[in-house]
Order: sequence, then C-alpha cells, then structure tokens
Amino acid sequence: MNHRNLLPTSRRRVLRALLGAAALQAPFAALAGFNFFTSEYTATREELQVQIAKRFPVAERYAEIFMVGLRDPQLGLDERNNRAAITATLTIASPLLAASPVQGVVSVSSALKYDAAARALRLDQPKAERIELQGIEGRDAERLQKIGALVAQELLQGQVLRSFTANELTVGRKTYEIGDITVQDDGIKVQLK
Repeated sequence: MNHRNLLPTSRRRVLRALLGAAALQAPFAALAGFNFFTSEYTATREELQVQIAKRFPVAERYAEIFMVGLRDPQLGLDERNNRAAITATLTIASPLLAASPVQGVVSVSSALKYDAAARALRLDQPKAERIELQGIEGRDAERLQKIGALVAQELLQGQVLRSFTANELTVGRKTYEIGDITVQDDGIKVQLK
C-alpha cells in the first residue's frame, strides 16, 4: 500500500471540507445577532449606541421663543422595567434668557415598539425622568426644566433604535416579523415570528 498517495488525497478532502464549511457560514456572518434556531435577534448595547448616535444632534423650536437641542446621547438599558433610556446634553436658547444658551442634562426613559411598515425598533412614549440645568435657579429653572422635558420627549418619540432590512429578516423562503421585545442589561432581544 502506498501511503504517499493516501495522505495528499486525505489533506485535499479535509481542505475542501473546511473551505465548504467556511463558504456556508459566509452568508450568515452578516446576521451575527440573529439566531434563527431560537427565533431571536439580539442587538448589543454597543450596536444600538452607534445607531442612535447617528441620529443626533436634534433640535426643535418651542413656542417660537425657545430652541431646545439634544446631543451626545448615551443609551441605557433597564432590564427590570423593560425600558430603554437616553441621557443627552440639553441646550435651551432664547433671546429672553440672560445666560443663553442654558446647558444641562436630560434623561428620558422609554418603552419600545416595532414599526412593521418601516421595519424599525422605535422609542415609544418617552418620559423625562431627570433634568438638570447649569447656572439657573428658582422659577426660571423650573419653567425651563418643564420646557426641556416636554421638547426632549417630543424629539425622542418614535426615534429609531434599530432598523432591519428585508434581507436581514428573510432566510430562504421564510420572511420573519418582529414579535416580543425584551430589554436586557447588555442589549435588546426581539422575537422572530
């Protein structure tokens, strides 16, 4: 028996098998957060942070007198209450303010919902939980806090955390929809149905 011919053929088979396995995995590399065996997709905190940062800064005029802006968002995840939170730098500018613009920080928590038409995971019914302004006190601070909270909620209502492409939700002939949304400490998990 000639061992020299057997060994190279065996190596070629192993090499072909490894290359074949790598080729099969290549289409699924883009679907890293998808687990079609458990019918789930998990978006990591880092992935979501990158996505939300792309949508800032945002600003809106209030009562034609105030300009309220948000920038530098930081995503927080509250597993216990199944809510996401955005903490951002807040700016309120107005010709009526002696020290304009006023800077501060706002923290908004929000439920999440899936928008099937846009294939997007969105913030839903955000609520300003904390607002701190620098260099202003008393009744002026209270009024500006109310304005800042109201506008921050409006700016974040419907904000997209993660969009999905049709290709991401399709495997073979099956197209998945998004079901239950679960906030975890390190990401957000959605059910694929």
